[in-house]
Amino acid sequence: MTPLPWPSDPHLRRWMMFVDGENFTMRGQEIAQSHGVTLTAGAFYQRDVFLWLPQYPNACQFRAHDTYQNRGIRAYYYTSVVGGDDTIGSVKTALWELGFEPKVFKRQRGQERSKAVDIGLAVDLLGHAYRNGFDTALLVAGDGDYVPLVEDVKRLGKILDVAFFRESGLNPSLRLACDTFTEMDGVLVDNWKSKPKPQEESAGGGQDGSTR
Repeated sequence: MTPLPWPSDPHLRRWMMFVDGENFTMRGQEIAQSHGVTLTAGAFYQRDVFLWLPQYPNACQFRAHDTYQNRGIRAYYYTSVVGGDDTIGSVKTALWELGFEPKVFKRQRGQERSKAVDIGLAVDLLGHAYRNGFDTALLVAGDGDYVPLVEDVKRLGKILDVAFFRESGLNPSLRLACDTFTEMDGVLVDNWKSKPKPQEESAGGGQDGSTR
């Protein structure tokens, strides 16, 4: 399949985001702790399950760098949780309200990660690239196992950007395989340090529910 010509203005390129939420959450918790940042459970965080940025209550408005000025086409979040259908459903709802397409898998108690997360992300990212669903993909992950996936997507003529924590969990091979890299350490810390406290959110009417 021949890719469509890219717009000359990079701000007009179509982009999708794919978040390895298990990895992002576990490593993000480490970054927050090392910087003295408190992650409070709520719309943007559930311990060991999901974590996101309070400044972006709509994930498709995320700005990794200057290329992402236009709204993203779609944002996917992949994670797993211990529990039954009700628990999985509540996590899916929370992620959907943040503007994500939620991909939530069941994890056995005692397991830190579910292989289904990596597989689901890889299938979706490569599938959208093959069907020409985007010009640029933003992969929020740090695992070196994604290097072959990144290389395959680039062979299809797509731009592949990576955003992750430099201090924790970033594989050097993944950093070198991508087209651009965005360091998320400061982004996470600044977002959560500036997040209103619960009583301030209540006084201000809470988060805007019109995320989509």
